[in-house]
Amino acid sequence: MATWLKRSIGAADKEAAQTEVRATVERLLADIAARGDTAVREMSARFDGLERPDSRLTDAEIRACLAELPARALDDIRFAQAQVRNFAEHQRAALRDIEVETLPGVVLGHKNIPMNSVGCYVPGGKYPLLASAHMSVVTAKVAGVPRIVTCAPPYQGRPAPAIVAAQHLAGADEIHCLGGVQAVGAMALGTETIAAVDMLVGPGNAYVAEAKRQLFGRVGIDLFAGPTETLIICDETVDAEICATDLLGQAEHGPTSPAILLTTSEKLARATMAEVERLLTILPTAAVAGKAWADYGEVIVCEDRAEMLREADRIASEHVQVMTADDDFFLANMTNYGALFLGPRTNVSYGDKVIGTNHTLPTMGAARYTGGLWVGKFLKTVTYQRVLTDEASAMIGAYCSRLCMLEGFVGHAEQANIRLRRYGGSNVPYGQAAE
Repeated sequence: MATWLKRSIGAADKEAAQTEVRATVERLLADIAARGDTAVREMSARFDGLERPDSRLTDAEIRACLAELPARALDDIRFAQAQVRNFAEHQRAALRDIEVETLPGVVLGHKNIPMNSVGCYVPGGKYPLLASAHMSVVTAKVAGVPRIVTCAPPYQGRPAPAIVAAQHLAGADEIHCLGGVQAVGAMALGTETIAAVDMLVGPGNAYVAEAKRQLFGRVGIDLFAGPTETLIICDETVDAEICATDLLGQAEHGPTSPAILLTTSEKLARATMAEVERLLTILPTAAVAGKAWADYGEVIVCEDRAEMLREADRIASEHVQVMTADDDFFLANMTNYGALFLGPRTNVSYGDKVIGTNHTLPTMGAARYTGGLWVGKFLKTVTYQRVLTDEASAMIGAYCSRLCMLEGFVGHAEQANIRLRRYGGSNVPYGQAAE
């Protein structure tokens, strides 16, 4: 039976914080819907300290941002985007349109059609998280989305040069210096200067995540996102230093980011807890990471790998780092996770920044029913049908007529019956089932 050496704070504390966020976001979105650009500008000045008559960056502003960055930084951005693009292109190639004759004279098919417009949110209020531009914009471009709008908050009072460069190099069609609820609200609801999009993607803080949740239905979203989560599954084949480093490497995302250690070794568990405390004395982001570890960190000791597997699937973490004697066991058997990082040579940071898989992943248990952002999220798989012969229409029509009448849908039945009369030569009385 699993033993907790450390638990996170209770669910009630988490829910209390979310209630305030929910009410605030509802008010802000209502204001944007009512007053458009005026509300968006006021919120930008209030929350981000930025006052601009137009949030969209000009070509000159974009060029100026690129000019601020050293050549090495631009090359690094291009390298990361090339990895994301390469993997997304392979994913897109795996999605085929199909057309098949399922019965003589009956042709069914489906097509994968890209969305017409997508809004990509790139967080960057505390840190310029340019990697989010790679994950959303590049992937949407590979899917074939013709209009891609990006929004990122100002960094230190102005557009963040690295984020702007990433958005531009990724292929964004409109780049806005706009953050928070006002950004996703403007993109989803539309304003006088920002045409509404069909889908919102990208991570953000609790307010951005809640805004996406409330806007879902009016627009599509990639997934319901919460704070970054990491789960480390390990045994005595690795040491406490690498475990503690990987835990804190994700805990520094924010003070509510869960970081969980799952192991069969109590010795390693206790050593990792001690190592976390040591690293927190030298980690520059210790104020954030330490708070996350104190409130949301967990350490669970399991009897064997089978119990680790059960616990891991129960947790359904966003990121799962596996460092065991048999990593392939978890690859073959785990069912609930956002992304797996197998073996000590890789890590979640690789996935976050550069390796090529998408870093926008399910949180808060959503890995039980969905994967993360990928090229397929930007495509609508839509079906069509074609009946080629009179005989096929009459044959299908007879079945349809009887099934519709079984349900009591006479109007539906008549759609079949009229074709039976015209193409099948059957004199079906009006409002009755076919023989």
